[in-house]
Amino acid sequence: MPLFEVETDSHIIITWAADSDEASSVVSKAYPHDTVLRLTKRPRDTWVISKSALGIAGKADPCNTARDCLSKAGGDKIHAIRLYMHETGSDLEQAQKAIESNMIMGW
Repeated sequence: MPLFEVETDSHIIITWAADSDEASSVVSKAYPHDTVLRLTKRPRDTWVISKSALGIAGKADPCNTARDCLSKAGGDKIHAIRLYMHETGSDLEQAQKAIESNMIMGW
């Protein structure tokens, strides 16, 4: 099954689907208010995100608080960052790094 990258106005979703119509359907079910901006069939069956591109250096350990915020936010990164800031008292930059690094580690 091919791997698709779907960019919406709020998210970038990576999903396996039989074709582009099925990939769009996956996105519309998960994020019904998002508009698909770009849909690309990936040339390979893996997806890699560079930690250095996100400003994460060194070893990063999973953070249970960040993962809990991601779960409460239903995977919505912006909402998870706000929850993390509220729960930990972190500033925006610290919260963003915590949430994004946990997303990279396979939340």
